[in-house]
Amino acid sequence: MQDKVTFEYAIIRLVPKVEREEFFNIGVLLFSKRKKFLGVKYKINEAKLNAFDCNLDIDALNSYLKSWSLICEGDKSAGVIGQLELSDRFRWLAAARSTVIQSSKTHSGLTDNPEKELEAIFKAYVMCDNTDK
Repeated sequence: MQDKVTFEYAIIRLVPKVEREEFFNIGVLLFSKRKKFLGVKYKINEAKLNAFDCNLDIDALNSYLKSWSLICEGDKSAGVIGQLELSDRFRWLAAARSTVIQSSKTHSGLTDNPEKELEAIFKAYVMCDNTDK
């Protein structure tokens, strides 16, 4: 237990029609201050997206999510947000929004390996049904 550190995470949701408030999970954002880790993992299930009968451009959505990856990495191409402290980048990404891509409330836990935790949460909350395999 001594090797474990706190982490926070938020589930990334796709809300194809914001006015209907229906969503499905597409990713996870995870932050650990003590491990100096900020990561994101995502995958948009096209079958689920099509089930919502919307005309969203999956390439545009993936491009938007790729910018989240760049922000997590602190890449200079991510602009001002990408240059903030890790905790500020996490808070910015996990902030409440009323757009097509949203985050859940943040949750916390303990881990000794944030990357492994990110993968486990991703599998549990995004890749949890047979249509994603």
